Amino acid sequence: MNNKVYIIGIGMTKFGKFLNKSIKDLSGEVIKYVLNDCDLEINDIEAAWFSNSAWGILNNQHCIRGQVALSANGIDEIPIINVENACAGGSTSLYGAWMAIRAGLYNCCLAIGVEKMYHTNKKVMMQSFITGTDVERTTKLIEQLKKIAEIRNRRVAKKNVREYENEESKEHSAFMDLYAAAARAHMKRYNTTQHQLAAVAAKNHNNSTLNPLAQYTFSTTIKEVMNDYIVSYPLTRAMCAPIGDGAAAAIVCSEKFLKEHFINRSILIRASVLQSGSWVKNTISKRTAYAAYSAANVSPKDINIAEVHDATAFGEIHQIEELGFCPIGQGGPFTESGATAIDGIIPINTSGGLISRGHPIAATGLAQIYELVIQLRAEAGKRQVNNLRFALAQNGGGNIGFGEAAMCIHILEKV
Repeated sequence: MNNKVYIIGIGMTKFGKFLNKSIKDLSGEVIKYVLNDCDLEINDIEAAWFSNSAWGILNNQHCIRGQVALSANGIDEIPIINVENACAGGSTSLYGAWMAIRAGLYNCCLAIGVEKMYHTNKKVMMQSFITGTDVERTTKLIEQLKKIAEIRNRRVAKKNVREYENEESKEHSAFMDLYAAAARAHMKRYNTTQHQLAAVAAKNHNNSTLNPLAQYTFSTTIKEVMNDYIVSYPLTRAMCAPIGDGAAAAIVCSEKFLKEHFINRSILIRASVLQSGSWVKNTISKRTAYAAYSAANVSPKDINIAEVHDATAFGEIHQIEELGFCPIGQGGPFTESGATAIDGIIPINTSGGLISRGHPIAATGLAQIYELVIQLRAEAGKRQVNNLRFALAQNGGGNIGFGEAAMCIHILEKV
């Protein structure tokens, strides 16, 4: 099967806190952007994959989310597939659209991810994150981790490191405790430092000052990141992705459709790989990455730019090691050296990443694609990276064992 699949349109809303906008509103906004980007009409779309995670939990809209959101904006009658895959939902919707075109079923498909995480009840909002895990197991694990974190935070506080700035800071996603535990293990085994974690966060916050669609657009320093309050040691608030609202989308097509419509600025999807986690061992990042490298016939050294799933600063360090951009255990020093900066050896998260661009769950994977497409098109403005050919997006979601429950990796090529 030699059917090539191209990204011909991309769209993204600004990420942030939009209490007055609905899922339908955000869907309509991003549909307009993505159609305008490739000069197509709604009728050109033959099928759509709609990703969302929290609409059912927070507003009781279950079962037919895509049909509800898209029909309100003129997309109906065609096949609409609902995708729910935690933080990997957006990239999974792209995988579904890619797979359908590769199979020859359609010539033009929409992948869209829309999320509203802000809710008037913050406790309900934070508790929603646990649904991306085996709830029965995780509830017990989180209680254990909280006890360990409380003991450690008290020790850290005695060393003049700020613990909690206010009562609100104690409310955080259960995933932050899981990331913190993994970070502490990495620090113990490889001598990774909190300063190196702060270097990741400062880089991504500073990258986002060049991205007008990012949720946060302020600069910061390593010292300021380290002095922010502790969420779960060693992670400070500035090292953790915020919750947010937003939408992102992509239109993909066959080579036949591309030639018939004379569309410029297309980007080839060299590989689209989706895999699942395991309770046996945490290998999902590495095995998904190398499956993608094999499918694209490239190696880690060929990748010129990447967007990775930095739900925390440690997440980025872990992923760049697993993706083969640096040796295992060297993600901290590699980042600290400037190798992952916009002008570095392998620029990582030029958009600001989840930490600063924002993380509206189901939209995140497609926001990564948005960034890489505009980079490959040389349309990224002040954050533009030069001489690009291959780009990689790594998007993980949920938790199984000590790794992600789902992971998508896409490798894109400028053509």
